[in-house]
Amino acid sequence: MITLFAIFAALLYAFAAAVLIGKFVHQDGPNKRLGLSLASIGAIAHLAFLTNVIMVAPGQDMSVTNVLSLVSWIITISMLVFARTIPNLILLPVVFGFASFTILASTFIPVSYIMHIELQPGLVVHISLSLFAYCTLVIAFLYALQMSYITYRLKQKGAALLHSSLPPLMLVERILFKLLLVGTALLTVSLVSGYFFLDNMFNKTYAHKTVLSIAALVVFLILLVGQKLRGWRGKQVISLTVLGVVLLSLAYFGSKLVRELIL
Repeated sequence: MITLFAIFAALLYAFAAAVLIGKFVHQDGPNKRLGLSLASIGAIAHLAFLTNVIMVAPGQDMSVTNVLSLVSWIITISMLVFARTIPNLILLPVVFGFASFTILASTFIPVSYIMHIELQPGLVVHISLSLFAYCTLVIAFLYALQMSYITYRLKQKGAALLHSSLPPLMLVERILFKLLLVGTALLTVSLVSGYFFLDNMFNKTYAHKTVLSIAALVVFLILLVGQKLRGWRGKQVISLTVLGVVLLSLAYFGSKLVRELIL
């Protein structure tokens, strides 16, 4: 049954991505309603899959593939919820494709990492804040890529842009900075919560995660201050956003990848 949920969700995400990619630069645009409907059903199947693979007895299986799949589900739900009010059509195929990949990875790569977070309520708070901070900043990263692509298309002076589903550059930029602000705030709070709820943030287990997370926080703070005081835009913003997300990804998943997949 778990495998059926996985395959069903992965296929629906893949079909949704294919629908949205089709006729993207066409004057009428892709069939957004069909694409979002397929992805919504896929997200429900995805949740059923996650519930079965993470909630095991005893404890929770927080393997790297399961956590990646959970991250992709949170991002997918966020993008679906705001799909009607925030321009993200160009990003949805990427999000759905990534979600499909993580489901298949979680299903067919045999790794496991059992935790008992229900015994430590403070740890639940810390992990939840960290996940939401990471997901918010990854979405910001996607909008940075979208901003880069729109800038590239504008420089090409192609008429196809006038009939595509691409949103205005300034609107994407405003959304990007709002996401960076929220994500940076959540990351700050998650690091503070780690100080209170973890035994020692700089011990052998958590040291690399803490250092890389702090480095990512510094990058995002520099970015926000630079935008506020110096009006940074374009390549500076995109480069620092990518750097910050890479550092945060290494902090959250680097050691888990090595420990669970390589060693």
